[in-house]
Amino acid sequence: QVQLVESGGGLVQAGGSLRLSCAASGRTFVTVGMGWFCQAPGKEREFVAAITWSGRMVYYADSVKGRFTISRDNAKNTVYLQMNNLKPEDTAVYYCAASNRNTGSRAALYDYWGQGTQVTVSS
Repeated sequence: QVQLVESGGGLVQAGGSLRLSCAASGRTFVTVGMGWFCQAPGKEREFVAAITWSGRMVYYADSVKGRFTISRDNAKNTVYLQMNNLKPEDTAVYYCAASNRNTGSRAALYDYWGQGTQVTVSS
């Protein structure tokens, strides 16, 4: 099992920045990829960004390209999501996820999920 705990969410004005962290514990050596997803009220969970274990490959949703950056520190078993130039439409609960199989944008690829952290962007 892998446990994931997100932190760093909060309330920020449009144009501001936040950095989300996802600390992994447990059998972290089995993870192949890590991802961030978000879910706004009344909407389905959406892909935000993903990164391979090595960090060499990263993937982004079109809506966040150029604004968000995913990175990881394997020594700390932590994945980050730097969010810049935030927009009100970025308001959502952000979830960290870990996959034992692959890295990509499909939620079904991921085996473990955190509880989520709320990000609210005011206009």
